[in-house]
Amino acid sequence: MTDTPLNMVEADQTLVTRLRAWWSGETANPAKRVQFDRPLTPWLFLLPQLAVVVIFFYWPSVQAVTSSFYLEDPFGFGSTFVGMENYTDALNSSEYLGTAAFTAFFCVVVTTLALSIGLLLAVKADKVIRGAESYKTLLISVYAIAPPVAGLIGMMFFDMHMGPLKDLAAFFGYDLKVGINYWDTATALIVIAVWKQIPYNFIFFLSGLQSVPVSVREAALIDAQSGWRRFWDITLPLLAPTAFFLLVINITYTMFDTFPIIDVIVKDKPANNPMTLVYKVYLDGFKGNDIGGSSAQSVILMGVVALLTVLQFRFLERRVHYG
Repeated sequence: MTDTPLNMVEADQTLVTRLRAWWSGETANPAKRVQFDRPLTPWLFLLPQLAVVVIFFYWPSVQAVTSSFYLEDPFGFGSTFVGMENYTDALNSSEYLGTAAFTAFFCVVVTTLALSIGLLLAVKADKVIRGAESYKTLLISVYAIAPPVAGLIGMMFFDMHMGPLKDLAAFFGYDLKVGINYWDTATALIVIAVWKQIPYNFIFFLSGLQSVPVSVREAALIDAQSGWRRFWDITLPLLAPTAFFLLVINITYTMFDTFPIIDVIVKDKPANNPMTLVYKVYLDGFKGNDIGGSSAQSVILMGVVALLTVLQFRFLERRVHYG
């Protein structure tokens, strides 16, 4: 017996009802709702995840906030309550403000380049017909490289004695001194950080492009003959949810996940090299034994990232249409 159009419509309506009920946390049939004989049973299932969150997030956060109000003895013999002094010292320090300014610059440049290049490669990969799998595999393979290894590979390319990029700069008459010159080191950090993040953006942008319906693409070909106009007016708005997600992820990446890359590039180098706020927290806390000061810096950094995330969801998400 074949389904009539009426039966197919009813089936579709039933599916939509179930999906809406699942999304809202309810079930289409209350009789099938999961019931536990004991009220503590669901908490036992949640306990492992809650333990991980409490032990590895909330407890360290509380410890950092608490330590930020104390002057810790470097040898662990005691601590002295100093109130907001650690915060005022950090915010009044020209070194800390300079690091914050470079972090903002680093974040903007790396995020912009990584998103732009990842989107460009995804658009080009989406048009490849012959050898598409090999092309995509080559672009994605970089993501499998661990950040410290990526930093080491990048340092080999920028090495002052045998790096090919050093020789390339010398060919154009420029003496590249990564690890000694401030902006040469900053350039190396940006290049390596962007190179490491491009595959991640590429994967999501390519998935978003391939999810665009064929009918939409055919209609776009009729409505707009210019490829740039089709991309700007049709493709990019459809990629807005993906782009917004990647924007949040890339900002978090530049703030925290670039730590191994920075450590490989500037470690054991002269002290005038650029660094981000998260690396300065590490230097002051583990190298300088200033536990209270580094805790205050970590709390400030946590507050800045939280504020940026709230602002993104508050103002940018309004322009994103989830269709």
